Amino acid sequence: MFSLYLYAMIKFLTNIIFLFYACTLAASQAIPSNLSGLDSDFIAARKAFQQGNATQLADYAKRLNHHALAPYVEYYQLRMYLRSTSIETIQAFLARHENSLVAERLRIDWLRLLANNQQWNLFENEFEKLANKDSELLCYAYQHRVKTHDNNALNEARLLWFTANSMPDSCTPVFNTLISRKIITVEDMWARIRLALEAGQTGMARYISRSIPVDEALNIDELNAAAQNPLYYLKTRQGKIKTRADREIALFALLRLLSNDTNPALVKWLEIKDKLSDSDQSYFLGRLGYRAAMRHDSRALGWFQAAQNTKNPHPLTDTLLAWQVRAALRLERWDSVLDSIHRMSATEQADSTWQYWKARALKKTGNVSGANSILISLSKEHNYYGQLAKEELGTILTAAKESTPVSKEEVIAMEKMPGVQRTLAFYRLDLRTEAYREWVWTIRNFNDRQLLAAAEVARQHGHYDRAINTANRTIQQHDFRLRFPTPHRETLQPILKEQAIDEAWVYGLIRQESRFLTDVTSSAGAKGLMQLMPDTAKWVARQLGIVNFQQNLVTQIDINLKLGTYYLKHVLSTLDNQPLLASAAYNAGPGRAKRWRDNDKNLEGAIYAETIPFSETRDYVKKVLKNSVYYANVLEHDHTAPTLKDRLGVVSKK
Repeated sequence: MFSLYLYAMIKFLTNIIFLFYACTLAASQAIPSNLSGLDSDFIAARKAFQQGNATQLADYAKRLNHHALAPYVEYYQLRMYLRSTSIETIQAFLARHENSLVAERLRIDWLRLLANNQQWNLFENEFEKLANKDSELLCYAYQHRVKTHDNNALNEARLLWFTANSMPDSCTPVFNTLISRKIITVEDMWARIRLALEAGQTGMARYISRSIPVDEALNIDELNAAAQNPLYYLKTRQGKIKTRADREIALFALLRLLSNDTNPALVKWLEIKDKLSDSDQSYFLGRLGYRAAMRHDSRALGWFQAAQNTKNPHPLTDTLLAWQVRAALRLERWDSVLDSIHRMSATEQADSTWQYWKARALKKTGNVSGANSILISLSKEHNYYGQLAKEELGTILTAAKESTPVSKEEVIAMEKMPGVQRTLAFYRLDLRTEAYREWVWTIRNFNDRQLLAAAEVARQHGHYDRAINTANRTIQQHDFRLRFPTPHRETLQPILKEQAIDEAWVYGLIRQESRFLTDVTSSAGAKGLMQLMPDTAKWVARQLGIVNFQQNLVTQIDINLKLGTYYLKHVLSTLDNQPLLASAAYNAGPGRAKRWRDNDKNLEGAIYAETIPFSETRDYVKKVLKNSVYYANVLEHDHTAPTLKDRLGVVSKK
């Protein structure tokens, strides 16, 4: 009997312990274990708001009056009862937290409510105070302005029409008014249909087609057939292309073919081009040149030129003209480089990319003074093209000497700013998205000194991504040790000695890959400082003889650096020991880096980099190599460190 009693008691106590452990575990999963009591209360208040539990939210709000994130708790409470909250209460909150992100968020929410309630006088007053006016709220504003017979609003709103993407519901009544008044014409509808089809947005094209007279509109069955099998569609319909709708669907089918391969699209184009108008022919030839240029097809430049030589040329966009320049660079046709840049919009021409290549083209065609005038201006910019311009002029980079660090007092004052306090609180709570938004808002109007102080605060708290991005924003005063920080150097240097690899280059790559966030994971699944993909990490671990390797080790600083530098050295040794090719390979794979070389001749490294077809990789290699030059300076490497042009080198032919 006693043994049964003892057994029952042991079982009861075991259950109690298990229940206590389960409750503790659940609590620890809901709230990070390292948080203070008030921080935990904020997480609980946020959860109560998300669950719509006003009673719990009110209880937590009483405890959080003096917390850095108290304005957000107050926002949560107002947001839950916004429809029934008095105008005076809302305006008092907006005044109390003027110029803060949380006030901006409440104002956006309130503006949507005011628009839905047709309270236009209040809407108009608050809309003017809004810092970021998105399309939804813009269209609400246009609704009101159209009703008040503001003719300027009609022309302004028309500009929103020309997009491949769907627009917010608030834009529909505005567009309907513009259509009924024939401010948006049938030709404008076809223009948007073409934008949608070019972007593969067939649903949007069908939607816009409903506004076109039925006997002129797209045939949906034909459109679907072209989308599903463009080659078969063109084979069976090439003798039936008669109407505007037929031509648009045929062009859509050609573009679908062209997205996969140049030659099949070219063959079908030659068969049906006589069925198309001069403008349609020009439109397709421009896209043919664009796709061919991205594939480094030497015929691309001829197709671009043919597009401009038709009787009724279709305007080339800045994107297409950029690839016309790149096609000309691959062929070293400097006259065509100049011509293509001159055709760009004024805004695009002013970009440092095209300023640099314009200067190079002017120099090649004999206008040295014109080239140097551009290069001198460009050399003042602290970016890839600014550095190339410096070197073109024979200037040596002296970044470290230009650094202007802030004082301890400036940093302390910055750390006390409410927006900075809120950012740090969000980081402490591991709410990174909210921290990022709060930080970007807080620093948006800072001057150089404030930016540098804010960057130093971020650096001291280990938020290197914020430190770098903030320091990058300065215009006159710079601190390059904030722009190019060197964390984990004591761990990295012994590893670099093993691999015999350039420290400045590795730092330049890590800065671009992860901004020194140790536990970051990309959308593709790459992890850690050097952003290693699972298969790559597994392969390198085998090469290094790491026993019982697990993927969760990849975010450990030492393991990540060992794996990443080994792989980087591997691609470097297999790609002619050229940092340019190895950087491209690290981002896009060794096979692609090899394919992007020229078939027939050696290629200047800067031209190779400029003509990488993937925009992400193109931007990546430029920044990695530019970073490397600055890091060599910040790390105080000797003056024999390679220049940017040295790092770009000359890429040998395939």
